[in-house]
Amino acid sequence: MPSLIVLAAGMGSRYGGLKQLDPMGPNGETVLDYSVYDAIRAGFNRVIFVIREDFAEAFKTGIGERFAKLIQVDYAYQRLDDLPAPFSPPEGRTKPWGTTHAIRAARALVDGPFAVINADDFYGADAYLQASRFLKSSDEARCGLIAYPLENTLSEHGSVNRGICEVSQVRMLLSVEEVVKISRDPSGEISGIGLNGERRVIAAKALASMNFWAFLKQFMADIETEFFDFLVQNGDKETSEFYIPTVVDALIHKGKTQCEVIETSASWFGVTFPEDKPYVVQSIAELISKGDYPQKLS
Repeated sequence: MPSLIVLAAGMGSRYGGLKQLDPMGPNGETVLDYSVYDAIRAGFNRVIFVIREDFAEAFKTGIGERFAKLIQVDYAYQRLDDLPAPFSPPEGRTKPWGTTHAIRAARALVDGPFAVINADDFYGADAYLQASRFLKSSDEARCGLIAYPLENTLSEHGSVNRGICEVSQVRMLLSVEEVVKISRDPSGEISGIGLNGERRVIAAKALASMNFWAFLKQFMADIETEFFDFLVQNGDKETSEFYIPTVVDALIHKGKTQCEVIETSASWFGVTFPEDKPYVVQSIAELISKGDYPQKLS
């Protein structure tokens, strides 16, 4: 049975607080409550929260304990100094090494296929069903990606970072590039800054990775190799990050994996800025009124 890794180590600096604990549902439910609820319905039997040790007690009390009777709950801690030998953090660096580094923090706990999500994104029930089906049926060296049209993932209140996908006619991922500071200007044009540091226009219908991935256990070994190479080139930098899309893209081009772009009918929404919260609260209320979720999660 697959596990679900939840990336919850971020304090949400743009949001202004620990948004993973912010209530969004009618009875104080958080986005994470709905994520774990959907994962259990889809057949996941374990959830691994990747958090920081400095807010572990608050997270376990506010989030983790409420799931303990429903699903196996484990914790992994993302630490700045959790690096392979002989590397150590450069002087002046204060933040961990990004999303793939967060997955790596759970390496001792993963014993089979697993999916990865952000703690503060609402992915929708069908996304978990599709990921679960993929993980239960895939026996090849491949991974899966739940992707959404870029225009459906923007915030009206500030810029966002997204993995922009190039997809083949048979729905296989050809490449994925982490593009940062994506926003829509007054004319409606969407643009962002690519890895080369240049701003470029992006099509509204371009498929975006929302960090919902499905991996086989082998990916953990691949991470170790890629992370070592990353640190050789970037280990002395104070702000470099080890992004999931960048690692997947590298593995594809090395012929080490294939990545299936998994279609979903689910709605995505997230909380990046405080001003996003009313929309998320309203969207959840609409899904409840449609019967997609009960009035109170149990």
